[in-house]
Amino acid sequence: MSFPGQDAPPAGGSAPDLPAELAFLERHGVPYPVLRQAQLAAGEAGVPPADALLKTGLLDERSFYRALAAETGLPFLGRFRLAEGVRFPQAVSAGLAALAEPQAGAAFVHAPQGAEVARLLGERDRGGGLVALTTPTLLRAAVLRAAGAAIARMAADDLSNATPALSYRNGVTREQAWAAVALLGAVGLAALLAPAAVLALGGAALSLLFLLMIVVRLAAVVDSGPVAPRVRPSRRPDHALPVYTVIVAMRREGRVLDKLVLALQALDYPPAKLDVKLVIDADDREMRDALGARSIPAHMEVVVAPPGLPRTKPRALNVALPLARGAFTVVYDAEDVPDPDQLRLAVDTFGRSGGDVACLQGRLVIDNTDDSLLTRFFTIEYAALFYVLNPGLAATDLPVPLGGTSTHFRTDILRAVHAWDPWNVTEDADLGIRLALLGYRVGDLPSSTLEEAPKRLGPWLHQRARWMKGFMQTCITHSRRPDRALRSLDPFKFVGAVTMTFGTVLTALLYPFLTATAAAAIADGALARTGRAYDVLGWGLGLVTLAAGALAIYLPPLVAIKRRGLWRLLPLVPFLPLYYALVSVAAWRGLFELVRDPYRWNKTDHGLAVTSRASQMAAELRGGVGRRTA
Repeated sequence: MSFPGQDAPPAGGSAPDLPAELAFLERHGVPYPVLRQAQLAAGEAGVPPADALLKTGLLDERSFYRALAAETGLPFLGRFRLAEGVRFPQAVSAGLAALAEPQAGAAFVHAPQGAEVARLLGERDRGGGLVALTTPTLLRAAVLRAAGAAIARMAADDLSNATPALSYRNGVTREQAWAAVALLGAVGLAALLAPAAVLALGGAALSLLFLLMIVVRLAAVVDSGPVAPRVRPSRRPDHALPVYTVIVAMRREGRVLDKLVLALQALDYPPAKLDVKLVIDADDREMRDALGARSIPAHMEVVVAPPGLPRTKPRALNVALPLARGAFTVVYDAEDVPDPDQLRLAVDTFGRSGGDVACLQGRLVIDNTDDSLLTRFFTIEYAALFYVLNPGLAATDLPVPLGGTSTHFRTDILRAVHAWDPWNVTEDADLGIRLALLGYRVGDLPSSTLEEAPKRLGPWLHQRARWMKGFMQTCITHSRRPDRALRSLDPFKFVGAVTMTFGTVLTALLYPFLTATAAAAIADGALARTGRAYDVLGWGLGLVTLAAGALAIYLPPLVAIKRRGLWRLLPLVPFLPLYYALVSVAAWRGLFELVRDPYRWNKTDHGLAVTSRASQMAAELRGGVGRRTA
């Protein structure tokens, strides 16, 4: 056993002053000062004393449950196998499961937590010899192994089984395919009969769609409001804070594990009320070795997702969510460094928001801006999205395609909507649209999270192609019943949803062709030769769209640069159209992958940044600084 606080002087009193779930430990060699420290921590955080003892690392889990077994006269099991048919997550929540075969005379294994520990100590009949004790960690791992196949099915198919129309599981429906064929046939026939008219009217229709998208973007700029000073959360006492679940899905992230653990430790939230779940795949040897080589803080736990398809991040998140104990749940990526006070600010913001605010989107900030020209453009793009566009969409109550990290949810609502779609490779954007369709809103959380951007073109295209493929999947999913979508959303929100999903995809795909067409028309004087009514309509709308589109391209980044103080990146803004040409390349690659391999998850490698502020902060944390300013 190790006792971090055993040299601390007792704060008065004697062993009888301790609650039962702590007092018995003194008879098993745990010093009174350690137990008293746990008692005080429990009072401050408003949690059961045993939870404070274990979550703050004052006593390791195995030592506690071995002592509890010795005190109660029950056997302790360090290795065991559970019976088939064990229920997930009920067995973990209850801390009780049937053994595959009796061990040490016991038919059940029990891992009591919180008030259950005191109840067990106070009972005269402690199971009649049918129960053995173990640790919550060992029980959870055993349940995940025993119920692996059922858990994998649940994580993959819960949404598609409950509401098939809201999952990409079955891809394009027959009705969608026939509608697409009919539309293409009609356009093709019309093009044969009147090609000039079709070209002009088609251009006008596209211009109207793009104008709607431009209007939404510009409205978001206006409604995002002026630059506000950084919001500080209220310093409510720890006992008044809810339990907060943090989920981090990790695959081959050994390079950033240390930085992640330090970033999570720096969160200004009582450890006894943090429910941190690091999710890894069963076959991820890199993460198993990395986690085995270091000591994980007591309030963090490793969840091993059982094998199954699809091999995507949302499937891993779906494995962990049923185990969440928090009233709120946040998702971070492995390379993230959130503001230390972000969880407290989220609690305050949820408290001021209506019950229909299901999610708060934190603001993602590129950490390695100076790694390359590509990361500089990425920084501008993220600044415009998370400091201008998303806050504006949230302020206008328009649907918000979420970012994949720093997304804070009300846990009960997240479960009610069946969490993430594991068959969509941009599950965050899909979930944002689905929340809007189901009557929920997304709010802005003015707190930053540092992220690492790919610094080379190959990995960038790899990542962006997945994002664009996922946007296409989102468009397919939510266009199956547009009539229902229109009834669920008012016309303004419906237009917002269409422009932020379908408009984003179509713009990216057509960007080089439309740009070339406009440039050619201007160069050869075609605009001056228009005479027919549909020519005037088409080219007139085209000109308006071109002018408004330029404003929509440049205004959000300029506003974001001002708000973030990124003046050194201002000279790059005129060259953003070149960056968007790369986005178009990624979109076409995403379309190719959608047809060839729709569920493939293009993994982005992390821990490769050179100019990383997060790495510097990690070094400061190791040196004991432990806080950073905004």
